[in-house]
Amino acid sequence: MSKKTRYSDAELEEFRALIMEKLNAAKGEYENLRAAVMNADGNDTGDTSPTFKNMEEGAATLSKEDAGRLAQRQMKFIQNLQSALIRIENKTYGVCRVTGELIPKERLRAVPHATLSIEAKEAQAKR
Repeated sequence: MSKKTRYSDAELEEFRALIMEKLNAAKGEYENLRAAVMNADGNDTGDTSPTFKNMEEGAATLSKEDAGRLAQRQMKFIQNLQSALIRIENKTYGVCRVTGELIPKERLRAVPHATLSIEAKEAQAKR
């Protein structure tokens, strides 16, 4: 029996549904983070007494910086999920870009945007 070189169309549709679910959740989270960075809720230190204003501004700056970093990570995750959808369209989804073999379904369910098998990822980390 020959070795499977790609996932079937039915399997790809299963992965597409999983990725779309994660993509929608990620976009919602990104919008929340973006709103926190932009201070869209209108909460700022304008309504606090002058004594606490310096501490509040410092905490708000740190919080915005953290939210900004998280938003950048979330955007990268969204882009990776969108790339995975393109690979599904091309029917190359789930194929390790180093070994050319199929990435196990369990890994793809856990990390749907994965492009490396565990073995290839570990080999890459050792370098």
